[in-house]
This record gives sequence, structure tokens and C-alpha cells, in this order.
Amino acid sequence: ILIGIMVIIFMVIRFSSKKGNVAEVFYEDEVILKIDLSKDGEYTVNGLLGDVVLEVKNNKIRVKSENSDKHICSKEGYIGDSGKSLICLPNKISITVCGGNYDVVS
Repeated sequence: ILIGIMVIIFMVIRFSSKKGNVAEVFYEDEVILKIDLSKDGEYTVNGLLGDVVLEVKNNKIRVKSENSDKHICSKEGYIGDSGKSLICLPNKISITVCGGNYDVVS
């Protein structure tokens, strides 16, 4: 019964997520760029350690490349659901996906 309840909760969370349509890019606490996720492309922003290259593809965004010791930020993968975030602490860059049926307040 417990496993069944957990599966139902997982399914509700998984399939109720809303796709976002805008990504807000922050440097520290300031919005430095808003990106329309419906337009594929690459964007470059300046982080603490240098350029951070963002890639938009199929209504999702990821950190394609950045300058840090272990390149953890670029290994995080794509996000596209409203409310999801990517955090690149070495560069002080964060990306939050907004839109869909509701907006996220940071």
C-alpha cells in the first residue's frame, strides 16, 4: 500500500509540472538576462570566473560551458519546467524557468 501511494504521488508530481516559457538569468541577485525558451540558440553571460555559455534547445535551457575547476555547472543538464533552477555557484550565476500556468517568485 505504501509503495502504491508513493507511486501515485510521484506520478502526480511528475505529470503536473508545467513547461516554462522564459528563463531568467541572475548574477548574484540581479536579473541580467531574460531568454525566450521557444527560440533555440546560445547566449553568453559574464560570471565571476569568466564567460558562461547557455544553450536553449527544444524549450529547455542548460549551461553548455563555463570556467570552473570541475565544470559541475555544465554537467547539470537541461531544465524546462516552470519553477526549476540551475545554480552555478563558482560563477555566481543562477537560471530560473518561469511561465506556464504560474510564475515563480525568487
